[in-house]
Amino acid sequence: MVTYRIERRSGVAAYQQIVQQTEQALRLGQLAPGDKLPSAAEVVAATAINANTVLKAYRELERAGLVVARQGVGTFVRRSLAQPGAAADSPLRDDLRAWMAAARAADLGREDVSALLTAALDESFPRTSDFRVHDFEDR
Repeated sequence: MVTYRIERRSGVAAYQQIVQQTEQALRLGQLAPGDKLPSAAEVVAATAINANTVLKAYRELERAGLVVARQGVGTFVRRSLAQPGAAADSPLRDDLRAWMAAARAADLGREDVSALLTAALDESFPRTSDFRVHDFEDR
C-alpha cells in the first residue's frame, strides 16, 4: 500500500501530490494491478487534508485509466506504469544508489542533488512542451 506525504510548502496542490505519488508508486512497481489504494478516510487521517481533495486525486487517476473505483469497495489499481529498468532489483537502481552515496560523501545536500538530477534530466530528456521566447522570434 502507498503512503502519501503532503508537502504544504511545495506550491503543488495536495490533490496533484497524491496523483504524482501514486504515479511514482506505479512506475516503481510499488503498486500493481489489483492493489487497493487507501480509502479517502485513511488518507485524511494520515495527512490531515480534506476528503474532497483525496477524491479529486482519485478521480483524476481514474480519468487517466490508472485506477478504477468500485462503489462501496474501494479504489483499485487498473494498470501499471512500471518499466523493467525501474524495478527495485534493477542494475540502474544500483548505479543510482552508488551515485547517491558518492554525492553524500561529497557533502552535497538534498537540494544540490535535486538540482543536479533536474539538470541531467533536462539535458537527457527534454520536455516536448518546453519552449522559449526565442523559439518564436524568427517566425
